[in-house]
Amino acid sequence: MSQAQRDTAHYTVASRWTQYARAFAGLFLRDLHVLRREIRPFIVRVCMNPLLFLFVFTYVIPHISGGAAMNPTAAMSGNAFSTVLLPGLMAVAIMFSGIAAVALPLAQEFGITREIDDRVMCPLPVAAVAIEKICFSAVQSVIAAAVVFPLAYYVPVTHPATQIKSWLFLLVVVVLASLTAGALGLTIGTSVKPQQIGLIFGVVVIPITFLGCVYYPWKGLESIRWLQIGVLFNPIVYMSEGLRAALTPSLPHMHPWLILGLLTGFLILLTTLGTKGFLRRVIG
Repeated sequence: MSQAQRDTAHYTVASRWTQYARAFAGLFLRDLHVLRREIRPFIVRVCMNPLLFLFVFTYVIPHISGGAAMNPTAAMSGNAFSTVLLPGLMAVAIMFSGIAAVALPLAQEFGITREIDDRVMCPLPVAAVAIEKICFSAVQSVIAAAVVFPLAYYVPVTHPATQIKSWLFLLVVVVLASLTAGALGLTIGTSVKPQQIGLIFGVVVIPITFLGCVYYPWKGLESIRWLQIGVLFNPIVYMSEGLRAALTPSLPHMHPWLILGLLTGFLILLTTLGTKGFLRRVIG
């Protein structure tokens, strides 16, 4: 191959990747524009569940019980159940936003109207369209975590005891958790029929939330050893434990490097499964 042919080949590859980058950015900006128009319903959806939970368990109950948290894990954080809840509720907000941002739209796009066909006509590899959905859902999850934090901090009678030792670690955990939630949403959205997507929330999402160390640290399950081992297959455990290690290090938590490694592993696994399912549903 002559030098001119090599230069032409390199230019063609560079031009193709530039086209892909522009198409990816175009899809992302389009979704961002839609989110901006619907920002109020999005914030209401994100806030409602954690706000009610916080109001009842960290405001109402302490008032009617003379300040007692009435939770066995409260003793781990100096009688402040709010300290246990803060990272857990942020993890729930990240997870629910990530799943809702991918799985629910896919149920419509894979429906009778086949709206997904319009999206995949974009000059991008089909797999990249799936990756864009994960990335955009991660943005929504980060926003959800940022919205829930002040609620979880200021609503409780006793403010949670937070101590951020490393902002970089917190940022990495939030980003990894947000991407993993989006990948989980992609896996769910491409694995079930559109008419069954509502059932998945009751059968899958709610159970993994309650068993995701949201309302208690993972170490608190030592007295139920079989359950402590069983929940290790739940990605939300590492979201909760990661945020617990970053925000409330006074509570017992998993080793930070173990958390980052397993979150990364779940991200790779769920992205692979979700992308394969997306290709199967679009092409097959």
